[in-house]
Amino acid sequence: MIKISAGFLPLIDSAILIAAREKGFAKEEGIELQLSREMSWANIRDRISVGQLDVAHMLAPLPVAQNLGLSPLKNRIIVPFALGLGGNAITVSTALFQELRANDPDCRQSPVRAGAALKAVIENHKQRKFTFAVVHAFSSHAYELRYWLAGCGIDPRHDVDMTIVPPGMMADALETQAIDGFCVGEPWSSVAVAQGSGTILTTKSAIWRSSPEKVLGITEKWAEENPATIDALLVALHRAAQWCQDSLNHEELAIILSRGEFVGVPTNILQSTLACILPGLGSVDDFICFADRGANFPWQSHALWFFSQMVRWNEIAFSKSAAEIARATYRPDIYRRALAKAGVALPGGSSKVEGALTVPTLLPALGGKLTLGPDGFFDGKTFDPDKIENYIASFA
Repeated sequence: MIKISAGFLPLIDSAILIAAREKGFAKEEGIELQLSREMSWANIRDRISVGQLDVAHMLAPLPVAQNLGLSPLKNRIIVPFALGLGGNAITVSTALFQELRANDPDCRQSPVRAGAALKAVIENHKQRKFTFAVVHAFSSHAYELRYWLAGCGIDPRHDVDMTIVPPGMMADALETQAIDGFCVGEPWSSVAVAQGSGTILTTKSAIWRSSPEKVLGITEKWAEENPATIDALLVALHRAAQWCQDSLNHEELAIILSRGEFVGVPTNILQSTLACILPGLGSVDDFICFADRGANFPWQSHALWFFSQMVRWNEIAFSKSAAEIARATYRPDIYRRALAKAGVALPGGSSKVEGALTVPTLLPALGGKLTLGPDGFFDGKTFDPDKIENYIASFA
């Protein structure tokens, strides 16, 4: 039995790693998966970089940022497997929501209406700035929050303040009025609603459907030294993802996740999220996806989109060499190597135009059929990774 240490944060999208151990998928592939519950993404990054963890539940943009030299530690991290799509929500304090609703009673109907209401409220409060929290500077949360704000005419650099709060502290930060809103993965928005301190305004899946969220992060050195172990782990994670996707297993999954060593929130909250039902919003299309629609494939166009946003927000200068570093962070070649013999449908390409699909679409694939879901951005833009410079320039 090969031991693998894996770090995770208490979030719904840690489910695949947790299920891989708790349901025996890892053990059946010859792996003793040792899980370590961490409290912040910086801790995850640091512990895997110095070798205290072998693999980790990780923010999708974080390995890209580290490989581009934007993190303090330099060990190269690669992504051979994605841990699902969606799962985030933007939540505001009850006081702020009352102002938004006074401006537009139906502001939660769409991200556009929510953003217009927020812009109007901001303009009515010239004497103060509202503070929004994200979980890490190099997180999908930070980039999708900025993308939404900017797309609604709100400058995230000047019109609001942005700060960092670990996921499990978001609801308490809102309750103590330390922040006015946040973007975080579930179940922490639902927890804020249950506490009476927050209202969910919009979701990641409304801003960018079928969008990447968490990934499996591995140092490149460890991956090169342990190829057979990685292949076995990816097979186990694929099986776990399929199990998590099946709604017949959601009651059991919620009970597992509710345990204190994992997510540690009430089962009913977790079950609602797994069913894509959010308090105040009801059923949310495509809110979270563990396995369907190519959810586990490490699309290099996802890595390049995050890179485009790093350039957009002046975190790094554009260069073709930097774009190549970002692209090569995601490793579909390892995914294909590991899962080719497992009967998994494998996309023929490693990138795609993001935001171009409006309906479920059958994709040419090796080993089976693969259907991708709608992936549109709320503002109607598309991202062609082969025209990344034009895309970045479009935001000027």
